[in-house]
Amino acid sequence: MKQIRQRQRIIILSLLSLSVVAPLIFLGRREFLQDLYRVTSRTDSSKLNVVEQIQGGAEEFKEQNLVGYKEKNVVSTISYDSEKNNDAEESRIAALERNGFSHDERQDGDARKKDSSSADENINVHAVPYRMSKENITLTNRPSRRQEDRHHILNPPSREVKNQKVQEIKDQILMAKVYLKFAPPSSNSHLKELELRMKEMERGVEGVTRDLDLSRSVLQAMRHMEASLSIVSRAFSDCSMVSKLQAVKRKTEEQVRFQRSQATYLVHLAVRTAQKNFHCLSMRLTAEYFSLRPEERQLPNENKIHLPDLYHYAVFSDNVLACAVVVNSTVSTTREPDKLVFHIVTDSLNLPAISMWFFLNPPGKATVHVQSTENFEWLSKYNTFGKNNNSDPRYTSELIYLLFYLPDIFPTLNNIVIFDHDVVVQQDLSGLWNANMKGNVIGAVGTCQEGKTPFHRIDAFVNFSDPLIRESFDDNSCTWAFGMNFFDLQQWRRHNLTAVYHKYSQMGSEKPLWNRNNGRLPLGWLTFYNKTEMLDRQWHVLGLGHNSGVDRNEIEQAAVIHYDGIRKPWLDIAMGRYKSYWTKFLNFDHPFLQQCNLQALYST
Repeated sequence: MKQIRQRQRIIILSLLSLSVVAPLIFLGRREFLQDLYRVTSRTDSSKLNVVEQIQGGAEEFKEQNLVGYKEKNVVSTISYDSEKNNDAEESRIAALERNGFSHDERQDGDARKKDSSSADENINVHAVPYRMSKENITLTNRPSRRQEDRHHILNPPSREVKNQKVQEIKDQILMAKVYLKFAPPSSNSHLKELELRMKEMERGVEGVTRDLDLSRSVLQAMRHMEASLSIVSRAFSDCSMVSKLQAVKRKTEEQVRFQRSQATYLVHLAVRTAQKNFHCLSMRLTAEYFSLRPEERQLPNENKIHLPDLYHYAVFSDNVLACAVVVNSTVSTTREPDKLVFHIVTDSLNLPAISMWFFLNPPGKATVHVQSTENFEWLSKYNTFGKNNNSDPRYTSELIYLLFYLPDIFPTLNNIVIFDHDVVVQQDLSGLWNANMKGNVIGAVGTCQEGKTPFHRIDAFVNFSDPLIRESFDDNSCTWAFGMNFFDLQQWRRHNLTAVYHKYSQMGSEKPLWNRNNGRLPLGWLTFYNKTEMLDRQWHVLGLGHNSGVDRNEIEQAAVIHYDGIRKPWLDIAMGRYKSYWTKFLNFDHPFLQQCNLQALYST
């Protein structure tokens, strides 16, 4: 009896062994694993057992390594039919990660409609890295996306080149357009084919920004496009194509230069042209001024304008509102308004309007003195203003170059602060009058940041090819800012810097020593070279007329902010983010401002 039982066991074991080995012999290991997994995957309860059997049997078939084991960074998409299967699917993913396998079920529905021979093409087993994270596995809920995502690579090897294909396609389209535009007109079939390919590619990449969104048909068309480009490139001469491209390049550059020139002209025209509101204000103020009797046209406290112990500030301007903001902002921040004296120098045309403004809007205890350049009889003997050869009136006006005649304009003063009319004062400036000038003539803020590469070195503005310039100046020296400068007029007279200015002005009129479009800047840097005391940066912050990225903290902490550049705060082209720093020092309830609609102009 025992022998019979032993024989039965041997037969059963043999049959079981044969049932396992036979499929491996006839079908191969891969097909067997696929069929086995497909059959057992019909019930979730048996999936883990099957995977464990596969893992256990893997060691017995090392000699039959599949190509799939060598594939890296390839992740299959696992789908589920309902929210009820979430837990089962998570367990399944975890098991597959532990065993080093991932199964693709994206096309199970199609596979069931086909015979067993086609099923092997739709269901593949891929080996994945052991340390695969769940982030690399995408769960697809909707069956309708299975066919769309069949070709997708869900985990590209490198994030940096994930859009490489899209860019290559755009480059191909660009090359095709070039060939179609410049190739000689003919009925060349290759050109017609290229045009069709190009339109097909344009439709394929419309709205696509990532390689993941490219369909398989687009990738195939990309290869065909490459072949068409290769054929066309051999059919036409590279030399003729290059010459045509160069001609187009030259024509395009000419158009760009013309457009830039026009844009520059229009911007500068906007800067130089008086707005209707400004013209209205000037006319009303001028009419009021001439309605006064001559003895009524004197501003109060004129006895203070020559006292050297007071704080004297000067503005050279023809802009009524700009002068008003400079005076109002300075007075509003000072601790001793009765010591302030403002000298406003303008031309004869604008003197009535500016004078009348301060008659109607006196600056408290401060003193305002308005005078015209016609009062400077000595100025005509110099005759240096017409030698700048510049068509821009901003750089030929006498008001710009009066800076170099301060000792002549203010013969009784020892010190003075000069403002450009596009500044706003935010802090008390009395500390400037106690600054240690160390024998220098001018106090200014440098335009080179400490520890950083200078962005305003003097050699960027002055021509150092001239021997005298090269011998007299260091081309690595840093420049400094105009707009708010403290001057020691006694040191100025001692060094006779007005004569130095005349010397370099004469040199500049005879040879191109600097760019005329930089106005008085190069002349100032040469005239006051080695006579400048650098001030702390918080005294003077620049850039509000051309730089939209000035740090807000720097603006808030600055003693003076400067709207240098063409985007002045009183113009329509001003930067909105900075305009409020300027407009808050104007009283828009003034009847003249309302009548000229200036309130509406600056409220936007």
